[in-house]
Amino acid sequence: MLTPGLYAVAPPQTLTLVLPISNGEIEGAAIRLDADVYYPIGEGPFPVLLMRQPYGRAIASTVVYAHPTWYASHGYIVVIQDVRGRGTSGGEFDLFCHEADDGYTTVQWAANLPQSNGAVGMYGFSYQGMTQLYAAAKQPPALRAIAPAMVGYDLYTDWAYENGALPLQIGLGWALQLAAETARLKEDSIAYQALRQAAHTLPLGDAVPARPEVLKTHAPDSFFHQWLDRPQPEDYWQALKPDLAEVNLPMLHIGGWYDPYLRGNLRLYKQMVSQSSAAQELWIGPWGHLPWSRRVGAVDFGLEADSPIDRLQIRWFDRFLRGAPSDTDDRSPVQLFVMGVNQWQGRDRWPTNPGQPFYLGSSGLAGMREDDGVLSPHLFQLPTQPASPSEDVIVHDPWRPVPSLGGHCGLPAGPFDRGLIDSRADVLTYTTAPLTEELRLVGTAIATLFCRADASSFDLNVVLSEVHSDGRVINLTQGQCRVDNPDVANLSPQRVTLPLQPTAATLVPGQRLRLSVAASCFPAYAINSGTGARPGDCAQIDYRIITVTLAHGAVYPSCVKLPLEAE
Repeated sequence: MLTPGLYAVAPPQTLTLVLPISNGEIEGAAIRLDADVYYPIGEGPFPVLLMRQPYGRAIASTVVYAHPTWYASHGYIVVIQDVRGRGTSGGEFDLFCHEADDGYTTVQWAANLPQSNGAVGMYGFSYQGMTQLYAAAKQPPALRAIAPAMVGYDLYTDWAYENGALPLQIGLGWALQLAAETARLKEDSIAYQALRQAAHTLPLGDAVPARPEVLKTHAPDSFFHQWLDRPQPEDYWQALKPDLAEVNLPMLHIGGWYDPYLRGNLRLYKQMVSQSSAAQELWIGPWGHLPWSRRVGAVDFGLEADSPIDRLQIRWFDRFLRGAPSDTDDRSPVQLFVMGVNQWQGRDRWPTNPGQPFYLGSSGLAGMREDDGVLSPHLFQLPTQPASPSEDVIVHDPWRPVPSLGGHCGLPAGPFDRGLIDSRADVLTYTTAPLTEELRLVGTAIATLFCRADASSFDLNVVLSEVHSDGRVINLTQGQCRVDNPDVANLSPQRVTLPLQPTAATLVPGQRLRLSVAASCFPAYAINSGTGARPGDCAQIDYRIITVTLAHGAVYPSCVKLPLEAE
């Protein structure tokens, strides 16, 4: 028996949009884009929800969303379309290149489907989130609202690279997945099997780990080769960024604390709040890229962490596609899941406080003893310093790099007990005294470290964790950056500023806060060879041992600025 107000749903119809293309060599050439269309059984008219995706439309992003039939049962025509060159759609797939024009045409086509009321909304995460932005950039008249989730808005800064470092595991894994699907569509079983196997067990032992032979052999035109060839923010990246400068559209922004593209979500949200008069809402859960559930990594965040997004999207689209009354008058536009207390909390805006510095200090044994490295809000109350500036040393050995565990770029993502990693001698740890009162972190922590190295380039990885009374060390947030060091002979430390992944967490009395510093985090991020070469050009035989010295104390006040929130 159906809940009152819900519709029965007809079996999906496969409908085709034909795109004429301009090609002087092929008279009358056209490209077909195929979609599954789910209709509620009723008179209508109905608004339309559109998802454009590259993974085969039958999946319909059900790894994080309810099935299209659920959305259709709420009185929506739901269109799940294969983008150009994927699934059964025609043409050549070229990462992101056709999504603006194809998106515009598809929105207008969907608005004119039988029984449509002419209003279209778009939803989807990751690539499907980006297809919304590209379509919105063209401003199709029928597009009334979107719900972009987990989007790397600026493809260089928010997706391909992180502070100049290469997120290897997720980037290479995705490249192999898309290449395998291309081989399947071409019915090349040999290439498909090789790429599929590589995607499930990354070939990180190849001569150049970022350019494994399987990808060069079976997918020489993969986008990942282009990304590796362009390690700096140049025109190539700017041309791929959706141009939303003139867009004024209601957007429901959805992110996760352990999602690799959260900084893209926030960049988009901040821009739209500053330029748009349309409604903007931001929801950030405790999730990785997928799934969106209460259990993330090694932590159960409770029932409230199970995804509210499906119901939230129905309310959002009812408001802007049907003209339903808003139910958000008493709800803050920013809704953050605060870890620790494990509940959703509202804010009027994304926090922008400058942060309170907590300073690093030690006797020089922060990599050897857990009780040596200190993290304190009081610079001059650190343990007695030697006559020279206090220093800790990391010896990065590429033969045994510091392993990645969770976080926003590790697979699987999320919070884990990293106590064993923190016990390594090449990981420096700085820990507060047990807290005497509640500590609330909401926003972006920023590490400022004074470092020198004996190599022309090195990476820094910084992790902020909560240390429990039972000894567990659970990562809250982290960041990675590449540091170019052209003047190796200069013995003066250089200042490195590293923003960490945004977070929201409450620590209770008795817990401690820890900052861990390392020179690698593999395979989440590519290993820095120390030669100055970029990851796409680094042969393992050229990797070198790197000594990184971290200075702290009154002369070099290395610290992390914490986004503390008052009562």
